[in-house]
Parts: sequence; C-alpha cells; structure tokens
Amino acid sequence: MKVIKFGGTSVGSPERMKKVAELVSNEEAIVVLSAVSGTTNSLTEIAQLLYKNERNVAKQAIQDLLKHYHSFISELLSSEKQLNKAKELIESHFSHIDSFTEDLFTLHEEKTILAQGELLSTALFQLYLEEKEIKCCLLPALDFMRIDKDLEPDSYYIKHNIERELKQCDSNLYITQGYICRNVFGEIDNLKRGGSDYTASLIGAAIKATEIEIWTDIDGMHNNDPRVVDNTFSIEHLSYNEAAELAYFGAKILHPASVYPAQLSGIPIWLKNTLEPSKPGTKIAKEIDKREFTAVATKDGITAIKIKSGRMLLAYGFLRKIFDIFERYKTPIDVITTSEVAVSITIDDNTNLDAIQEELRYLGEVEINKNLSIVCVVGNFSHDSMGAGNKIFNSLQHIPIRMVSYGGSQHNVSIVIETEYKKEALVSLNNGLFNQN
Repeated sequence: MKVIKFGGTSVGSPERMKKVAELVSNEEAIVVLSAVSGTTNSLTEIAQLLYKNERNVAKQAIQDLLKHYHSFISELLSSEKQLNKAKELIESHFSHIDSFTEDLFTLHEEKTILAQGELLSTALFQLYLEEKEIKCCLLPALDFMRIDKDLEPDSYYIKHNIERELKQCDSNLYITQGYICRNVFGEIDNLKRGGSDYTASLIGAAIKATEIEIWTDIDGMHNNDPRVVDNTFSIEHLSYNEAAELAYFGAKILHPASVYPAQLSGIPIWLKNTLEPSKPGTKIAKEIDKREFTAVATKDGITAIKIKSGRMLLAYGFLRKIFDIFERYKTPIDVITTSEVAVSITIDDNTNLDAIQEELRYLGEVEINKNLSIVCVVGNFSHDSMGAGNKIFNSLQHIPIRMVSYGGSQHNVSIVIETEYKKEALVSLNNGLFNQN
C-alpha cells in the first residue's frame, strides 16, 4: 500500500481537487491531504485577531472564509444531495470556529481552529469521491496521530491505532488529514507548518508502505531556489541524507523531519507535480548518484551568537555548559564553529534569545548578529574528494562570509552570510557549480 500526500496548492481549487481524485481513484493507498490553499493562513489571521480581542474583525474574517467555501463546494459538487451535505458540513465547522469569538482565547483554542482546515478538505474530498462513486474510507487523524510530552511523534501509538482504524474499514482507498494530531493530554495539536509531509512519512513507516508520494506544484527537488535563480533544474535522484540536508536548510518542497521515518524503514519517497503528473519528479532513496554537487538551499531568519572566553584554552566541559543552556531553552543549533578562544553558534528561533544571552554572559563575552542566512551546498564531500571547497569559495569570493561549517557531513557545506547577499550568493553558486550562465 502507498501513502500519497497532496499539499494545499494541489487541492487549492475545485478543479485541482477533482484532478487529485483522478490520480488516486485506482490506487490502493492512504491519501493525506493538507488544508485548501490559503485556509491555514486565514485561520491563523483569525486566531491572531482573537488574541488581540478584535472580535468583530475576526467574525468578518470568518464570514469571508465561509463565503469562499460556499463558492468552492458549488464548483466541486454537482448533485443536490452531496451539495446539501457539504453545506451542512461547512456551516457546522464555521459555527464551531465562530464559537471561539465569544469566550477566552488561548493556545488550545488556536490549535483547534487551525485543525479545521484539514478536517474540511478531507471531508469535502470524501464527498466528491462519493459523488463519483469511488469507494473510500475516512480515517480521522485525531484517532491515531499523537505527539508525546517532548512534542515528538509517538510512533508506537501511531502504529497500533492506525492498524486498528484500517481494520474497521473495507476499502482500498483511505483519506486522512495531514498536520493535525493530539498531544499527550488528548488535546488537539499539530506538527507545525508543513507537517502534512511528516504525517505521510510517519504513516508510511507505521504501515510499512511500498512508497511515499509527496505531490506539490513543483516538479521535484530543484538544484537551486527557482523563486530566486533562473535556469534551475529538477533532480531525478537524491539520497535520504541529501534530501534531509536540503529540506532542513530551506528547500520548501519537503518538510525537514519527513525524511527520517522513511529512511529508517527504507521506504522510497517520490516528489511529484500535481499540475504535471507525467514528469518523473524526484526519487529519494538509499542509493546516491556519484556527482560533485547536487543542489543549493538557503535558510533565512538566522541569528549568530559568539561566545568569547579566555577560559576556553585547554578547558574541557566548556562546550557542554553552552549546549546545556540551549537544551534547557529547547532551542536547536544549526551551525557551530570553534577556535581556541571563541565559539560561534547559529539559531533560527529567537524566542528565548534574551534569557540565553543572559546565561551565556557567565561563560564569556557574548556578541549577537541577526538578519543572517545559511547557504547550504549539498554534494559529494567525502574525505577523498578534491577541489569541491575551492569551487564553492571561488564562487563566493566577492561575498562576505561570516561562518563556515565544512567536514561535519560528507554531504553538506554550510556557509553563513548576511541575508542581503543571499540572492547574489545563490546566483553565483548556480553559475560556478552547475555551469548555468
């Protein structure tokens, strides 16, 4: 059995949702759907308005989104019976959303509101499949997807409960929600933005799927950011490690965490284009093509923290003290470089930056630099490879470099620059590494 995930743009219009139905109608698969394109952004906006106690504005935003869904179902469904079901469905969901405008609004309510997007898209998709007499079964993700106290997926719980849900359905085609889950307290929660990819990979690992397909509006993973650089091209094959590096460092087509569950189970991942399904896309698997450079990706919103201390010289335990601080504040580190007297670290979450900075001052002099980007070059950088570093740095010789991480991985060279130089860096690397002139 396959797991097939479709992103928000793939179901962003009635026409596209119908196309998705065509693609899966003859499949034996679990189909994971994101919310209709734009819905999560609208729901997030509504939540922010409620936090600000702007209830009347929030009510108007809810009505605007409701109108959009009324228009959506009128184009999606043709039978009066299914159309009436859809009207009742969306009115019920939006009545639930509207109820949050009348009481205290907290993080719990926000997560409940955000979940409505995926619940709506899957329910409407099921109604359309029924109209087309395509047999399917709806699997409520809230009945089997759960995160633990550390906000990590509870793999044992997921496997046990999805197996139970599958046994209760007599079908070859199953529909479920991406992104949403329950937490350890049984409350509605989520896997963060882009989490539908993660859902698909977790389900794939749980059921030992033959393959996982991720469908978006892009024809696979590209060698560079097509929004910034001209003449990029789709990569036919990626190793799990290459894909993970690219996803983590900014390749938007794939959620960073989604590679690992599939990799553990040896399940290939396909990245496909809903708008051009005939294109081969990108296959992610264990095997790797022997090439010097694979792709370039960037991650913005980076903050660099330098800790300078004379006590570092010949001192053991210094790095542990630094890492302990970041662990206590649950702040991941992206890049780290060291010298005899200083440690430089980058983070992408400034939520607890002030508190972290205050504690680091006990260890040494602290310097903070914001508005940085990590440029990640992925390729073959094994110990016996030669000349790759020279080509990278020659391409960037006119751009100020703040930090470099080289040697930590055989697949990745990470370079920290000021964000204002990002476009120039990507274009230069494209010309220098992939001969795109």
